[in-house]
Amino acid sequence: MEIKVIIVDDHKIMREGLRFLLKDKPNIKVIGEAENGRQALSLVDKLKPDIVIMDVAMPDLNGIEATRMIVKDHPNTRVIALSSHSGKEFVTGMFQAGTSGYLLKDCAFDELYDAIQSVYAKHTYLSREITDLLVRDYVSNVNAVLKEEPDEQLSTREKEVLQLIAEGHSTKEIAGQLFVSVKTIESHRSNIMRKLNMFTIPELTKYAIRSGLTTLET
Repeated sequence: MEIKVIIVDDHKIMREGLRFLLKDKPNIKVIGEAENGRQALSLVDKLKPDIVIMDVAMPDLNGIEATRMIVKDHPNTRVIALSSHSGKEFVTGMFQAGTSGYLLKDCAFDELYDAIQSVYAKHTYLSREITDLLVRDYVSNVNAVLKEEPDEQLSTREKEVLQLIAEGHSTKEIAGQLFVSVKTIESHRSNIMRKLNMFTIPELTKYAIRSGLTTLET
């Protein structure tokens, strides 16, 4: 059976490279590409892929929040994270969001192909490096610490707004991107500041970076 795949990465050369490698696999068909999480949501709604290969750190809407929405709204679509980031905030964030696999971008193509097959068969796939990280985190009881982090109090929409604030978008720009009123965004911003007990943009920006919502490298 043909596996329908969407590639999501903010670097065009990465998308083109993956498409080129996957085209020679007879049971895989790349049906779309997106350069950020928000475009990915639209494509998944329209094309209903089996697998989404998802970058994690992207502008506008990161891979963690995009994955959370995809898994919630499209339970038959499974996500594989393919990232250059191995930090625990990215890995645990993706798995809390519902990803079915996590690989690093320096992996061999054969490993990605194996991951696609495994995840399509409803298994979970972890690269060796990510497995080692998760085991270390488990042993050191990191999950218990994460439950106390203040960002767990933020809703999915508040995390979207926080990322856009940290990336320098104005209240009006955020309202336009999310198709809501300026007053609604102002309310979200007030709630975020109150929940995090942070009341300046630099504080919020540092927190967003520390929490893996954005890297500001793109």
